[in-house]
Amino acid sequence: MINIFEGKLVRLRAGEPSEDVIFGDWERAETESNRLMYEIPYPRSRTSQQSPSTEVKPPVGDNFPFTIETLDGTPVGAIHIHDTNMRCGTFMYGIGILPEHRNKGYAFEALVLALRYYFCERRYQKCTVEIFSFNKGSIQLHERLGFTLEGQLRRMVFTDGKFHDSLFYGMTDEEFQAKYY
Repeated sequence: MINIFEGKLVRLRAGEPSEDVIFGDWERAETESNRLMYEIPYPRSRTSQQSPSTEVKPPVGDNFPFTIETLDGTPVGAIHIHDTNMRCGTFMYGIGILPEHRNKGYAFEALVLALRYYFCERRYQKCTVEIFSFNKGSIQLHERLGFTLEGQLRRMVFTDGKFHDSLFYGMTDEEFQAKYY
């Protein structure tokens, strides 16, 4: 039996409240990852990190937070699908891989699984991703996946004492189909 959410390296699944501690430790210890994805937040208290919510919030529309885990069940990261627009068939996402699990192909495969699901099962026709210009790893990953640079907004992000550009990469359903089928 085929599982659309499983590849050769990883599977996508819903997150568990207990994983708040895993990803909270990452947020607390590894501020550079936060900078690459959005910004470095104020520190959170240990109490708030150690008291995971027992409530799993239902997704809103087709927005969904996937946990990325290896086939042996080890959580290695997350993909958050957001800004889904069912009428126009567009969506965005953010992805993060825990530092000790990077450069193993997990992000690439997880993104192919997520894109396949949204293009082939949810009938979306376009995915856009925003990447900060200093995040060279994410730029290379998305270009390898087949995304096209569609736009650049200058000086949109301030971090590490400098202003940086926001880059917007896109992929259509047809481009995905041509590359992966």
